[in-house]
Amino acid sequence: MKAPLLQRCWVTFSAYVIGIYASFLNRFIIKGSSNIPHNGSVLIASNHISAYDTIFLPWAVIKYNPLQMLWAPAKEELFENPLLRLLYSSWGAFPVRRKRDVRAGRKLNDLLLDQKVMLFPEGTRHKDGKLGPGNRGVGKIIYDTRPAVIPTALIGLNNWKFPRLKQEGTVVFGAPIDFSELFQREDCKDTHMLIVERVMEGIAVLLAGEGVDCGRE
Repeated sequence: MKAPLLQRCWVTFSAYVIGIYASFLNRFIIKGSSNIPHNGSVLIASNHISAYDTIFLPWAVIKYNPLQMLWAPAKEELFENPLLRLLYSSWGAFPVRRKRDVRAGRKLNDLLLDQKVMLFPEGTRHKDGKLGPGNRGVGKIIYDTRPAVIPTALIGLNNWKFPRLKQEGTVVFGAPIDFSELFQREDCKDTHMLIVERVMEGIAVLLAGEGVDCGRE
C-alpha cells in the first residue's frame, strides 16, 4: 500500500513545519536515525509520554526518509470531527476502536507488508515517564508480519508546554530487534507476550542509556 505522491509531499512538508518548532525553536534531538531501514516493512515501537509524541516522532522519521509515510493507528474519538478526520487521515493516521478492532488489525497487517508504521505498545500515555507493560496485541502483530522492529525512546516531552521555546527533548532509535528464536515458537498468547516484552526491554535499555529511570529493573 503506497500513498499518492501528493499526500507524501504534504506529509513531508507538514513534518518539516513541525520540525521548525520541535528542533529549531526548541531542542528536540534525534539520535540513531541510521537504524531505521529506508525501505521495507518497519515498525517504530515507542514509549508514550506526551501528546507531542504523535507529531514529533513522524518528524524524526520523515526528516531522514522524505516522501515516505509513517502510518499510525489512533483512537477513533479523534476522527469524530470531519475536519480533524480529514487532517489526521491526510497524515496517515487511521481510527481504531477500543478493545478488539478486526478491521484496524487487518489494515495494520496490510501496511506492514512494505510500509513504516508507528505504534505505542503501552497503548496509553504515561506522563510520569515510567514505562508501562506492553500490549500483547502488538506481539501478535509482530509475529504475524515480521517487520523490522525499531525500539524507540522518547525523553523529556512530558515536560513541554506550548508555546514555550528552548525546551529540551530527545528521541533515540535503537537497532532492529532480533526475534528469530521467538518466531520459531507456537503462535499463542505466551509467544506474543514474550515478543512484546522484548520490545519493552529494548525501549528500557535506550532510556537507561540516556540516564532515564523508567521504573523497570
